Amino acid sequence: MTTATHAPSHIAITPSILYFGTPVALLTTENEDGSANLTPVSSAWALGQTVVLGLGADSQTAANLATRPELVINLPSPGLWGAVERLAPLTGACPVPAAKRARGYRYEPDKFAAAGLTPVPSETVRAPRVAECPLQLEAQVRRSSPDAEGHFLIVECAVARVHADRRIVVPGTQHINPTVWSPLIFNFRHYQGLAPELGHCFTSEIPTER
Repeated sequence: MTTATHAPSHIAITPSILYFGTPVALLTTENEDGSANLTPVSSAWALGQTVVLGLGADSQTAANLATRPELVINLPSPGLWGAVERLAPLTGACPVPAAKRARGYRYEPDKFAAAGLTPVPSETVRAPRVAECPLQLEAQVRRSSPDAEGHFLIVECAVARVHADRRIVVPGTQHINPTVWSPLIFNFRHYQGLAPELGHCFTSEIPTER
């Protein structure tokens, strides 16, 4: 009996990051002086009404949430990638942490203005929402813990209120229309949108239009 041999289709690699296609979120929190901090994150996922975030342990957002555990999780559309990138090298921490300073970050007290975005009042939390984001989730922190290596924080947030641009809501329902709404995706440090829909899950309440 002979065994067929095939050229291997996979190779072992060691990527520097594992952002294998995750949504971008813009987090708004309240600084100690009552001003707003705005920061982009690319580690976020939802389970029911809970959103889990990955934050830098030395970030201003982490410091704010330690004493004022509420925030808004704003979800930008692909067209806002430029505003997100304008925020990327900025930090609300002063002085700038050494690790961030070495990577080229700089202090910016007014991130909304720097990004060209507009703050609007929230209803259940003190931090503002980002007007340009089609989805805005007001939330409270329920639990926070360090990751295995101690570089990041894993933050579990309970969503209290969802604001959605009426254009992405199925009329007469509470459903987001996935044929209209598209999140901004961070794919191995590149910004992308969603490709055309292939189909829908059997539990979907919004069948694919053909």
